[in-house]
Amino acid sequence: MNASETFDIGGSTTVHRMGYGAMRVTGEGVIGPPEDEAAAKDLLRHAVDLGVDFIDTADSYGPGVSERLIGEALDPEDAVVATKAGLLRDTDTEWKPHGHPDYIRNQVLVSRDRLGVDTIDLYQFHRPDPDTDFEASVQAFAELKDQGLVEHVGLSNVSVAQLETARDHVEVATVQNHYNIGERGSEDVLEACGEYGIGFMPWFPIAAGEMDALGEAVDDVADAQDATRAQVALAWLLEHSDVMLPIPGTASIDHLEENVAASEVELTEAEYARLTEAGAA
Repeated sequence: MNASETFDIGGSTTVHRMGYGAMRVTGEGVIGPPEDEAAAKDLLRHAVDLGVDFIDTADSYGPGVSERLIGEALDPEDAVVATKAGLLRDTDTEWKPHGHPDYIRNQVLVSRDRLGVDTIDLYQFHRPDPDTDFEASVQAFAELKDQGLVEHVGLSNVSVAQLETARDHVEVATVQNHYNIGERGSEDVLEACGEYGIGFMPWFPIAAGEMDALGEAVDDVADAQDATRAQVALAWLLEHSDVMLPIPGTASIDHLEENVAASEVELTEAEYARLTEAGAA
């Protein structure tokens, strides 16, 4: 069961810090439906049964498939659902930034319909668009919040400077950047989130390939804890910052249970220090 502590998104929406990322309930290349939609819905319901009450998705996952499956499998009261807008897809599985305000205003209506809600719990700008003024994109999200179409606004793939700019226009509840035990490029963004009480959602929170560069540290701690490498990586994230909200994704029930069980792993001070040093190096 989910033994992680809780965090108040935007100061008011309480969730357990160990969440679930729903990108992988789609087809190959994150395009189209999964081979077994019933199994995907069972996995989403099982996540809730395990105590997961925070699920992350995006309109570009499928596109639309992940949101639709969540809306069909879960009741709005089952979990806080965070979704995103700002990326287009094509049959070549490319991800293309598109942050025009009119597009964002359109997509919120589409996402609300798929999720079956009047108000989206957390709506995130998926990625800054080099062809659209960043402030104009953020202002569109702020307007949606003012209109009651979204409860909280989040950002993704941003720098500290972009976070500061966004905060001039809207209360930023979360930031979602690439971050894990072996990838610390957004450490400055995490520190800013900690200072402001903003939730930090690390994508690719496990990233086995990035753990490989840490030498024996992860394996040694995993052996000592009778845990998997993935569980150690997730436990380190939870220990590293009080605003950290890991959202590991999987299409496997077994991996889902393993990831949630990572919330029960308690690293010693020495283990945490060793992992932190190995990742920083």
